[in-house]
Amino acid sequence: MATLRLGDIAPDFEAETTQGKIKFHEWLGDSWGVLFSHPADFTPVCTTELGTVANYYPEFVKRNVKVIALSVDGLDSHKEWIKDINETQNTTVNFPIIADEDKHIAELYDMIHPNANESFTVRSVFIIGPDKKIKLTLTYPASTGRNFDELLRVIDSLQLTANYSVATPANWKDGEKVVISTAVKDEDIAAKFPKGYERVKPYLRMTPQPNK
Repeated sequence: MATLRLGDIAPDFEAETTQGKIKFHEWLGDSWGVLFSHPADFTPVCTTELGTVANYYPEFVKRNVKVIALSVDGLDSHKEWIKDINETQNTTVNFPIIADEDKHIAELYDMIHPNANESFTVRSVFIIGPDKKIKLTLTYPASTGRNFDELLRVIDSLQLTANYSVATPANWKDGEKVVISTAVKDEDIAAKFPKGYERVKPYLRMTPQPNK
């Protein structure tokens, strides 16, 4: 299968999870989604990642984001692994983990990279909008744990820029100034951005975050 690209519809699927059987698009509903894969159960870095997501869960809920993990191991293995995650990371895993023993979903989402490892999924991340389109993809090597602060930052940016004619600059964090879209003419800025703006260059115009 060809690599999924930004703007593609996230492939739908049915799967068994630690919270029951789901149809992915139906499960997402009107929410945003984060689908992230793991090479295998009982792996050290993934244990810390799943624990981090569980601890960050209220932040995802606040942003109307559903999170779901995937590993190519089975449900019984997942349930035993969750006990370890809860114990070692001092948390409670409160989101589903997909059992993908036949690697159907991993292949659907191109999560297996033979040059990295012939049988295990790489650390893939997909952020999916309420329109079921892929908004972000990230692929990490097995040796590097993911930065979930960065994923929350990206979600904040995606949700902001979906509703306003702005983009977010380098290292932007929620509450900081944003860039006015080049499609907005100077004469229209006052009406669209009543908080005012700074014209650094004709193509670079900054304004306070409009939804704050």
